Amino acid sequence: MSVLLLRLAGPMQSWGTQSRFSVRDTGLEPSKSGVIGLLCAALGRRRHEPVDDLAALRMGVRVDREGRLSRDYQTVGGEHRPGSVRGFDAKGRPLHYGVLKADGSGVTPVTSSRYYLADAEFLVGLEGDRPLLETLDRALIMPRWPLYLGRKAFVPSLPVRVAPPVDGSLRQVLEEYPWRKRRRGDQPQEKRLRLVLEVSPGESNDVRYDVPLNFAERTFTLRYVRVDFTKEWPPLEDDPCCI
Repeated sequence: MSVLLLRLAGPMQSWGTQSRFSVRDTGLEPSKSGVIGLLCAALGRRRHEPVDDLAALRMGVRVDREGRLSRDYQTVGGEHRPGSVRGFDAKGRPLHYGVLKADGSGVTPVTSSRYYLADAEFLVGLEGDRPLLETLDRALIMPRWPLYLGRKAFVPSLPVRVAPPVDGSLRQVLEEYPWRKRRRGDQPQEKRLRLVLEVSPGESNDVRYDVPLNFAERTFTLRYVRVDFTKEWPPLEDDPCCI
């Protein structure tokens, strides 16, 4: 098997798997649905198109920088405009800007708490057949649509594409790929880096409900993962921009 590596780094990223209504969560590492969505954007694949080939890839994550869990409190609506006739202003806009109530009786401001990871960095590995991985690699070099880290406002600070697919096991490739320095003398904060590896049923009781079946219908299924750590520090790689 071959492995394709992606680097997901940015000031903010969010990988929600159970967000509903006013609270938008994030996992502590990228979700498989989020990574597949990113690949679909690179390929130019629309929501209603099948994702079976991408969902079949085995995914692993190396947490190079854990980041900081943060919360953004947002409001939608609440503006009051001076009115004229029948609840609308002179330009035909509702006097109260907000979200329509369920019974249609009016609009009201909506608040939400949106969680995200600040200053995190992940190395994601996708294990599968080389022809598919080579197609994905070419798409990441010249993506059809913009790429983002879980939410459209969260853009990568570094190229997502790392290198062409390499031969080897998923764990081996994640453990051996160099850790990127941000500045001279930079070292990993932990002696070993956290790994989240997709495994077969029966190898773990830890599950993630983040495998997309159909993005248009927002249907998902589960996968089993095992949380582990690298045996030792990976090699260190100087960033060309580090000072």
